[in-house]
Amino acid sequence: MPEFPTLQTERLILRAFQMDDAPAVDKYVSEKAIAATTLNIPHPYTQEMAEEWIGTHKEAFENGLAVRFAITLGDSGKLLGAIGLEITAAHERAEIGYWIGKPHWGKGYCTEAAIAVLKHGFDSIGLERIFATHFRRNPASGRVMQKAGMKHEGRLRHHIKKWGGFEDLEMYSILRSNTERNR
Repeated sequence: MPEFPTLQTERLILRAFQMDDAPAVDKYVSEKAIAATTLNIPHPYTQEMAEEWIGTHKEAFENGLAVRFAITLGDSGKLLGAIGLEITAAHERAEIGYWIGKPHWGKGYCTEAAIAVLKHGFDSIGLERIFATHFRRNPASGRVMQKAGMKHEGRLRHHIKKWGGFEDLEMYSILRSNTERNR
């Protein structure tokens, strides 16, 4: 069984979530603004939900279905958010997803983490394609994707229903060949 990876960037350490991260996850994800811009985070959110979510990570990693990282500050270890890959091994692809606690928005942490996770997906997991979507009304998430080198592929109109309303999704992706040309 491979050991869970730890990734390091200039300012961040991406590591496995621990159960003692649950209070911070609850604090950040309980913000309605976080739930409003993500597909799978409900509102309200509780610490029990955070513990349950963290409890799914080990098995998903061991089965090759996902790798989910805690985004932490390298100097203090403070939890900032989450980023991960949901893997479809048969097609050598994964979907990248992320959230950052509201107090840490606009500081480039998510882009820095995304670049590291994309590299890990291609170099260590051997993926061919990594894709992502964001709600059309959340262009900041699209800017993270663009800065990480992902290309816009199109819009999926009324593709998701969130809180009783339909949402358009913007689709982005990056291929292994795109990253190899930039090295």
